[in-house]
Amino acid sequence: MTDNTNDNTTPSDQKPALNTTINGQLQDKLVRDSITHSQNITAQVKARQSPVPNATTDTSIDASVKKSKSNDFTQVQDLPTGTPQGQQTTMPNTINNSASNTSAQAQTAKQTLFNQRDDINNPHTPDTDGNEQTHFGYKTVNKAEKQARVADVFTSVAKKYDIMNDLMSFGIHRLWKRYAISLSGVRAGQHVLDIAGGTGDLAKVFSREVGRNGKVVLSDINAAMLEVGRERLINAGCNNVDFVLANAETLAPFDDNSFDLLTISFGLRNVTDKDAALKSMYRVLKPGGRLLILEFSKPVFEPLSKAYDLYSFTALPMMGKLIANDAESYQYLAESIRMHPDQQTLKQMMQQAGFENCDYHNLTAGIVAVHRGFKA
Repeated sequence: MTDNTNDNTTPSDQKPALNTTINGQLQDKLVRDSITHSQNITAQVKARQSPVPNATTDTSIDASVKKSKSNDFTQVQDLPTGTPQGQQTTMPNTINNSASNTSAQAQTAKQTLFNQRDDINNPHTPDTDGNEQTHFGYKTVNKAEKQARVADVFTSVAKKYDIMNDLMSFGIHRLWKRYAISLSGVRAGQHVLDIAGGTGDLAKVFSREVGRNGKVVLSDINAAMLEVGRERLINAGCNNVDFVLANAETLAPFDDNSFDLLTISFGLRNVTDKDAALKSMYRVLKPGGRLLILEFSKPVFEPLSKAYDLYSFTALPMMGKLIANDAESYQYLAESIRMHPDQQTLKQMMQQAGFENCDYHNLTAGIVAVHRGFKA
């Protein structure tokens, strides 16, 4: 009788051998593919490094390398550019500072940093004012000199302005500004001009309040201060704000009847001709528009006034020296507060400029006051 055991087991024994063969073939193919891919990569790298294409390199690989290379951003000027959200008309032009700058690029560096409407011309010159004098703190200077002197002060303190405000007022300046905003009556869709807006405390709030259909213009005569405010508001996502260099005395960049609300916070005392500034503010406001002036004023409580003077003329310059390395600028700021008109005088000046329903609100016993007026 024939034993058929071997016939039954042979197919089963052949399966591992068959599988081994197939697996070996797959592995060989993978190895070959890997080697080919590696060679292609090496050829591409060599083609990138060599200024002259290798004649032995496959043409399809060379074409692929060229295409890949053309899509690489290897230089700053190769980077794609786009218009930032908001500030479309106000962003500074990009300046290339490399050694390969051409005369045209050098000319670009001289262009204005903000808006083409910018105007910080000094309306006071020896030709217009002669030797007419005004105050710079407790000093007496020619009118033509004051604008430049004030500019030096705020250029010096710009980077430390916010922290010094917190230190000098023990943080209370934030409450003063919040109260002024509560009197603004600002609504969605309105146009707001914040003069001498500096680092943008008020403009940041107004940006949110007027919404996407509104517009806020942060204006200052000092480029260093305005740059600090611009950077701060852009970082905060305020995309409905423009930034314009402007002189408060003329507000030359702005048309008549342009704004629903105009504010100036701790800036009026530094203006050379306050009467001229108030008339310009009246001009650019729309009929029914509102002016708010937040400024240091005269304390109504005499003992507090004496303590305030002692603090202002000792602590402020000392903090200025320690924090901003500039005691002289903070000495001027203390003096400028004392030279600013008191509450009733400023109210009368607003009325003479044409404002109606003028009033003021004392804060911290008159150390600061918010003045308010309306354009008929």
